[in-house]
Amino acid sequence: MTVNPVLPVWALIVFGVVLGGFAIWQFLAGPRRAGAWHWLARLLMVVLLIVIALRPTIPGNHRPPAAMGDLDVYFVVDTTSSMAAEDWPDDEATGTDENGAPAPATRLDGAKADITGIADRLAGARYALVSFDAVAVQRMPLTTDATALRSATEAMTQEITTYSRGSSIDAPVDFLTTMLTQAEEQEPGRNRILFYLGDGEQTSGQQPGSFEGIAPLIRGGGVLGYGTETGGTMREFSGYQDGSVRYIQDYSTGEPAVSRLDPGALETIAAQLGVDAEIRTPGASLDAVLDGISVAGVRVQDEVDIRRTDELYWVFALALGAVLLTEIPGIVGALGELRRTRGGRS
Repeated sequence: MTVNPVLPVWALIVFGVVLGGFAIWQFLAGPRRAGAWHWLARLLMVVLLIVIALRPTIPGNHRPPAAMGDLDVYFVVDTTSSMAAEDWPDDEATGTDENGAPAPATRLDGAKADITGIADRLAGARYALVSFDAVAVQRMPLTTDATALRSATEAMTQEITTYSRGSSIDAPVDFLTTMLTQAEEQEPGRNRILFYLGDGEQTSGQQPGSFEGIAPLIRGGGVLGYGTETGGTMREFSGYQDGSVRYIQDYSTGEPAVSRLDPGALETIAAQLGVDAEIRTPGASLDAVLDGISVAGVRVQDEVDIRRTDELYWVFALALGAVLLTEIPGIVGALGELRRTRGGRS
């Protein structure tokens, strides 16, 4: 058992000595007088208050020893509406269409599968997950916990359709530059690689910016593309998933809009980063993607208590409440005496 006091321990000691001492003095001043025993109950209240303020807890949820190497892997995932295009011919459906039939997998499903596959192959690395649509967001900071990465990846969804303002493939550049620069300042010399996962489609109407400023901050990685040049229709997303599938409309034709893979844009990003680009297909091997990438300098970290659980202060709070009930007769008697006194004066 440990304690996690809400005030400095010295302050709690002073509080206990003053109030506890006063209660003992009052009891000793007239132990035989009526109601003197109430001061013993009040002394017990002081003790219980001190214990509650110390917040006794049972340590829990230890993180077991973990292996960590010298490699940090940053996954940067496009979550714009185009990544919901259904030109990822995977057998695993992730919803139903308007007729209740299984809906095809999306490009984002392919990206999720590759993130999990890469993490499985790079055991001992630290992983970070960043997604971007209108803005770039770090969904998970660096961690060796592959299970946490899997959960964060599975929870990733496309942007809400009504908030979409078009795809911009350079949206994460400034965010990544700041994040990787800070990482280098805090832990200089670590090997950092970056995987950019997207479809290369630029629909914002602006010329995309360059990734060249990120290249000196990484030592490898890759640009992974999803989709086809033929294209596919894109699912709508309202912010919650009810199992049904609706499609983004092209209002100029009245038909579902079509998104198309842009391999040239992905090749440009790869060249700027100094890494290779690969257009992915369902079930394809990751050997080429991970060629030359490994985790070195693996060491085991000791068990770490990541948070405290099972706080026990509530037990003592219940006891305090029970002791407080002993004050009710005295309070009722004092109120009755006050009424009698007021009645006599009137």
